[in-house]
Amino acid sequence: MNLFENTYLGNSQSVIGKRFAWSCPSNIALVKYWGKLDIQLPANANISFTLDECRTETEIACFEKNSSDQFEIEFFLDGNRNEKFEKKILTFFDRIIQYCPFVGQLKLVMNSSNSFPHSSGIASSASGFGALALCLITIEQEIGTTLSELELQKKASFLARLGSGSACRSIYGGVVQWGQHNSFPCSSNLFAQPMENVHSVFETYRDSVLIVEKGEKQVSSSVGHNLMNGHPYASSRFQQAEFNLNSIKQILKNGDLSEFTRIVESEALALHAMMTTSSPYYLLIKPNTVNIIQTVWEFRKETDSNVCITLDAGANVHLLYPEADEKKVNDLINNQLVEFCQDGHYICDRVGNGPSSITQLQHEL
Repeated sequence: MNLFENTYLGNSQSVIGKRFAWSCPSNIALVKYWGKLDIQLPANANISFTLDECRTETEIACFEKNSSDQFEIEFFLDGNRNEKFEKKILTFFDRIIQYCPFVGQLKLVMNSSNSFPHSSGIASSASGFGALALCLITIEQEIGTTLSELELQKKASFLARLGSGSACRSIYGGVVQWGQHNSFPCSSNLFAQPMENVHSVFETYRDSVLIVEKGEKQVSSSVGHNLMNGHPYASSRFQQAEFNLNSIKQILKNGDLSEFTRIVESEALALHAMMTTSSPYYLLIKPNTVNIIQTVWEFRKETDSNVCITLDAGANVHLLYPEADEKKVNDLINNQLVEFCQDGHYICDRVGNGPSSITQLQHEL
């Protein structure tokens, strides 16, 4: 039997009338993956910081089915029915039903909310599908399962990946690696794993997210990943990422902040270089993205600070820096960078400990 398929000790009727809720953080990749193999498998191995404040809270309420449809779901985002996300969840359920048969045996009503703007390049899909996968695993536990706690956590990462690739990393706190790589024992394309023996300076690393643009991205990450198929520089990019992952593993152990900055910024710029050289090509960074990057580089040169920038697939800028630099980076933001943020909006975040259960002992509906 596949580890992620299951033998239940009970049946799905035992969870009718109960709620299951989780809070799951987003994450920011240090070594990026851009491009997919098959269904939600990374074209290259990658690694990330799990965040703390940028989170999705999701609750699933279980009801008896009213129809003979394969799936009966309702999805609410910030209290409003969202049919666009329902379609994404139906695709997700098609992928996971062999591993979680109960999703086709119940009516599931999902309520979700984000602590940050979704669809704007802060990996809301990572926290969203991470929270959803953890709720499903808790339902599985309530029904009764033969899997251990560690196996269930691994399964949650596996399920989350089938919704959004980067979501598999959000199941764990701290530094998390995903994708098969010779430098990481037991690494897999199917699920992520936490990195051990990380230098103490990275355990309290800060991430200030500067919101350049709150609106939805003009090109989705899924479309962007697909454009790596046949990309003229894809092979070189994958080799670069594999080499950088090997290097950053050592940096994360020895605490070399100068080399950390070099690799993290190179990775961010390489990601957007792939977008501008795709066919069709596109540009997600905005003028204020560039203004922030240039200001940070000038500040770092003048102050010998360890702050660095990184980007996801969007216009917003993440400032990564050690806890010791927090005051001077906050001063930089308030004195020089806030003018480049939409409505002056930015989020102060940090490396976090991972997801948390909101309700594990459910109450009656």
